[in-house]
Amino acid sequence: MQKSTLTLLLFLLWAAVAPAQTEPGAGRWKTWFIPSGKAYSLPKPAGYKAEVAQVLARQQALDAAGRQQIHYWNAGAPGYRWYKMVNTLWMNDTSYNGALANLLVGTAIYDATIAAWDSKYAHHRPRPFAVDKRIKCLIPKPESPAYPCEHSVAAGAAATIIAHFYPALADSVQRLAEQVMASRIAAGVAFPSDTRAGFELGQRIARQEIEETQHYTPKMAWDGKRPQEPGLWQGTPSLPLAGRNKTVALDSSSQFRPGPPPDFAKDMAELKAFQPGFRATANAFFFASQSYWDDLLNQKIFEYNLHLNPPRAARLYAISAVGMYDGFAACWDAKYAYWGTRPDQYDTTFQPILIFTPPFPGYPSGHAMLGCVMAELYSDFFPAERVYFQKRAKDGAESRFQGGIHFRTDNEVALEMGKKVAAVIVWKVKDDGAGGALPGGKGAAGGSAAAHREPK
Repeated sequence: MQKSTLTLLLFLLWAAVAPAQTEPGAGRWKTWFIPSGKAYSLPKPAGYKAEVAQVLARQQALDAAGRQQIHYWNAGAPGYRWYKMVNTLWMNDTSYNGALANLLVGTAIYDATIAAWDSKYAHHRPRPFAVDKRIKCLIPKPESPAYPCEHSVAAGAAATIIAHFYPALADSVQRLAEQVMASRIAAGVAFPSDTRAGFELGQRIARQEIEETQHYTPKMAWDGKRPQEPGLWQGTPSLPLAGRNKTVALDSSSQFRPGPPPDFAKDMAELKAFQPGFRATANAFFFASQSYWDDLLNQKIFEYNLHLNPPRAARLYAISAVGMYDGFAACWDAKYAYWGTRPDQYDTTFQPILIFTPPFPGYPSGHAMLGCVMAELYSDFFPAERVYFQKRAKDGAESRFQGGIHFRTDNEVALEMGKKVAAVIVWKVKDDGAGGALPGGKGAAGGSAAAHREPK
């Protein structure tokens, strides 16, 4: 009896002091474009003792530039820098590749992270700083096994996708990926073999996802056909076939196509009567010049410390990327189904506050719809802030009216579409195995019960 009691006390003491582990079950979460994380299980790594000297040598050779690289690549979740890079690329991309590239950076990093977590907890390889006291941990200590390196996984996935869609950047992103791997070794948190295995795993999954989605965007040229009725949008259209993109969560891009726009006479009268003051003008220019929703997700991930939880952060980025991709396809389907005109074409005497009118039809508003999709998804991620997110979605929609480039109807219809698109995505991920993550309740796409009712 005394021996059993002592054994129990020793176990409880060990449990109290043992380090917490980051999402040890994440390797079983559902994935987007690969069958499962286990389908990409890595073989047991060789012993690490021969690599201790390599890590020590890297640390001894560190200079100020090397330390700066450690902190630069350690900022945020493993994919943080890569998400920002691809967002900038696709926002300035006039081809059909941008939306797909943005989608795949999100889903491939997530899928590869899930595969990495399956192998991490299959092999439980310790971090370098944990096996030799001469090795210093130069960043906050990660709470997961070393093999494979999660930052190298993200680098392999993102660099492969960016190089595929933007070949001129292939050498640059490869060098950046090498910086990532070197920084993790020098930080004392990964052995060289951890980084190689991680990078190659990210590469493999990215190549598979590129193959899986090769027919998602149209390959033919636009035939130039457009409706000839009077009063429709005129101009050289941008991405007129984007509404034909194959969707991920939606059944099709036309699943929630709204009815045709009304005659905009009343909308035009309201817009001409509107007298924008300082706040309205500032709001119009703010949403026209910012990657607001991407920046907000980064901010919330930092605020909730989810950047310290690579699978959880990757999951939110992937869900948001799916929302942006499907929302974009649905919005562009409606735009080029109806060719709804813009205010400055409906009344050529009208001068918008914003400097230029976008080169595509106005109905429904892309800003309003995609902002609403993001607001609804973020409300599921961080339900305590639902009111704030919904207000910002309305502010973003109103900014297009205030800027004079959309009728109010464009915005109202777009907001309704956005809610429907987001509801489908929330429903799709509700049983992916991740559950809730936020202190004091559900969240991180654990979300509210209302959000998880089957979308109608």
